[in-house]
Amino acid sequence: MQNGSASAVTVVIATRDRPGQLEEAALAALRQDHPGPLELLVVFDQVPVRELDLGDLPAGRSLRLMANKRTPGLPGGRNTGIGAATGEYIAFCDDDDSWLPGKVTAQLSLLADHPGSFASGTGVEVRSPGGSTVRLVPFEPVELRHLLRDRVFELHPSSVLVRRDRLVAEAGLVDEEIPGGYAEDYDLALRIARIAPIPCVPEPLTIVNWGGSFFAHRFPMIADALEYLLAKHPEFTGEPAGLARVQGQIAFYRAASGSFRAALGWARRALRGNWREPRAYLALLLTTRLVGAERVLRVLNARGRGV
Repeated sequence: MQNGSASAVTVVIATRDRPGQLEEAALAALRQDHPGPLELLVVFDQVPVRELDLGDLPAGRSLRLMANKRTPGLPGGRNTGIGAATGEYIAFCDDDDSWLPGKVTAQLSLLADHPGSFASGTGVEVRSPGGSTVRLVPFEPVELRHLLRDRVFELHPSSVLVRRDRLVAEAGLVDEEIPGGYAEDYDLALRIARIAPIPCVPEPLTIVNWGGSFFAHRFPMIADALEYLLAKHPEFTGEPAGLARVQGQIAFYRAASGSFRAALGWARRALRGNWREPRAYLALLLTTRLVGAERVLRVLNARGRGV
């Protein structure tokens, strides 16, 4: 058995409550084959704390239910869980996602093989109304330069496991100032990768369900969050294609919210940095009003992709 494989792990699920899906996510966490102790913290954000019907807990497992005591929103909920955690490692999971049984064990084993790193991810299976798509991490390990060029979707918040002491002392807590809490996971991954590479298990051990996101159709807020992200991470200026990618996203979401003049400005910036940036062209398409953002997103989501 690899060193650290029996370490104590805390799983944090921050939720606004999705009955049924929340229970499924909780049970998948509690049924991990991890040989060490595992506690599950379910943090209810802006909704009443309620009991979960999970039956008898497996040996070595514990459950705590609590209210978000920090800034309302997903970052505050996750930080409430981090502050209450007792495990050496923390793993996050969204309340509508789930894990395969070997996820935690595989990640701890991988981190034992990468002693300088303190966070890991997994491949994911994206399930949407259009079907399912397996996505494996294209880089091994994931470095800051990769994250600047590409979002690396597989480093989804539901796939990440991180050593708690280094998270708090070196990378810092989840950013509670980012508008709407959007892309807080990407921001955290960037901050972790500044410190050490992020190895990822080359198997789809995390199930990501698309179709009911809290962020769906909140287009102005998403654009605000992405602008905040660019201002916070000046490293993007050293990766023109990565900068153009985010600028293209901003252009798309500005166009989706009807701010066509702002969208045109962001699309021009993106194309100056990378004339092949597809998000800029999607934004320009939206400004013609010949197609709506919802239709574009449906097509992309059906392919396991986003903007």
